[in-house]
Amino acid sequence: MKKTLLIFCASLMLPFVAFAQTQEQGNARFHGFGTYGLRFQNFGAGAGIEYFFVNKFALMPSYTFVFPPVGSESNFSADLRYYVSDGPSQLYFMAGYSQTWVDTQPNSAGTKRNSKGANMGVGAYVRLTDFIGLSTEFRFQSPYPREVGFRVGLALPL
Repeated sequence: MKKTLLIFCASLMLPFVAFAQTQEQGNARFHGFGTYGLRFQNFGAGAGIEYFFVNKFALMPSYTFVFPPVGSESNFSADLRYYVSDGPSQLYFMAGYSQTWVDTQPNSAGTKRNSKGANMGVGAYVRLTDFIGLSTEFRFQSPYPREVGFRVGLALPL
């Protein structure tokens, strides 16, 4: 956890060159975000890199640490995003693969759960400056614990 936080902070401190933040092939963005689940009301933090492989279509793998009251939980998602608008405010729809690891009682046998499934949702990217943008998302994840939640964070062009 400490190493992940250190890597996240170090990557935010790197100098970035500003490029036009459009959905053109070859562009990429680094995302750092916080999550909140509506069902279990757990907070989390994560990061991911969004890569536009063709115009208006992006792949975004991300990893999230969730902080439940007891135990530990983490999630890996690989999402396909389709942007329906362009400009300073960009709306997208997303769907993808999700895998969640849950340990309800650390250091006990038989309490670990590994679930695979899908996720889908809608989100928006709002350009704040040439160096930074606001990333918001509302998503549903089918793997246990079948959580509906929000992601809010910052995105930096690479």
